[in-house]
Amino acid sequence: MNPHPLTPAMRSVLERMARAGHPPLHSLLPAQARSAYEAGAGVLDLPAPAVARSEDFHLNGNDGAPIPVRLVAPTHERLPLLVYFHGGGFTVGSVATHDTLCRTLAQRAHCAVLSVGYRLAPEHRFPTAVDDAWTAVCHAAQHANDWGLAPGPVAVGGDSAGGTLAAVCAILARDKGLSLALQLLFYPGTCAHQDTPSHQRFAKGLVLEQPHIDYFFNQYIPVEQRSDWRFAPLNAPDLDGVAPAWIGLAELDPLVDEGLLYGDKLRAAGVPVDLEIYRGVVHEFIKMGRAVTEANQAHGDAAAALQRAFGMAPGGPP
Repeated sequence: MNPHPLTPAMRSVLERMARAGHPPLHSLLPAQARSAYEAGAGVLDLPAPAVARSEDFHLNGNDGAPIPVRLVAPTHERLPLLVYFHGGGFTVGSVATHDTLCRTLAQRAHCAVLSVGYRLAPEHRFPTAVDDAWTAVCHAAQHANDWGLAPGPVAVGGDSAGGTLAAVCAILARDKGLSLALQLLFYPGTCAHQDTPSHQRFAKGLVLEQPHIDYFFNQYIPVEQRSDWRFAPLNAPDLDGVAPAWIGLAELDPLVDEGLLYGDKLRAAGVPVDLEIYRGVVHEFIKMGRAVTEANQAHGDAAAALQRAFGMAPGGPP
C-alpha cells in the first residue's frame, strides 16, 4: 500500500507534539507512563458529550478481583449495549482516558456503552486482560436487563490493544455459543510479531513508534507466548461463525497491515466485514477529534455500524 501524505491537520498535531517535548512513554516506568497518558488523553479529544446515565461500579473477575466499569447511555431507555475496551498497549489507559470516546459512541449510535477497566501489565500479565475482558462480556450478556438495557446480543469493541481484546472476545463468544451483534475494531493488534511492512514503514515519528510497541508488549507477555491467539487473534485456528466486524484503520499506522490481514481472514471465513481506512492519519487518531476531522468521520461510521448491527434506524432507537 503506497501511503498518502499526512493530512495538514495531522501534520500540525505531530509538530505540536514534537515541540511539547514530553518524554516518550517507553522511557518511563509503567506507573509514570500511566500518569503521563492520563494527563494527555483528553487534550485533543472533543468536548465530552452530556449523557443521561454515567454509572461507575465493579464486576467480579474470575479470580474474585474487582474490575472497574463505567456504564454510559444517552437516555434512560432500554438501549442495546456495546462493551468497550480501551487501548494502551495493555499497560496504560483506563475508563477515564476513553470516557469521551465512549460517550461519543453512545450518543451517536444511541446505545449504551460499558467501558471496562481491565487489569494492566506489568502487575497483571497475559492473559489477565483477556480474562477480565471476557468476564465483562459474560456479565453484560447476563445482566443487561438488570441494568435497564435492551435484551438481545451485545456488541464488543475497542481500540488498539482494546481492539485485540474485542476480537478475542468475539472468538471466545463463538466458542461458548454466545451470540454477539458486532465486533467494532479500531486499529486492532492481531499479529504475534511486529514484522509486517507497515511496522517497518511507520516505525518512527507517527505517535506509536516501534520502541513503544516493544515496551508495552514486553510488560505484558513473554516473547515465547506471543503465538497464542488470545494475544494474536490472526493465529486463531479458524474464524468461522464469529460476529460480523467493522474495522477502522489509520493509514499511517504500524498496525494497518495486520488490521487488513485480519479483515481478509474474517472474510475468508465467511464473516461479514466492513473495513474503512482513514487516509493521512496515524494511530490514536480517533481520540483527536478536536483537531482531526477524520476522527469525527470514524465516530460516525462506527456509530452507523452499531446501529445496523442493533437493527436500529439511523440516528435513533430500534
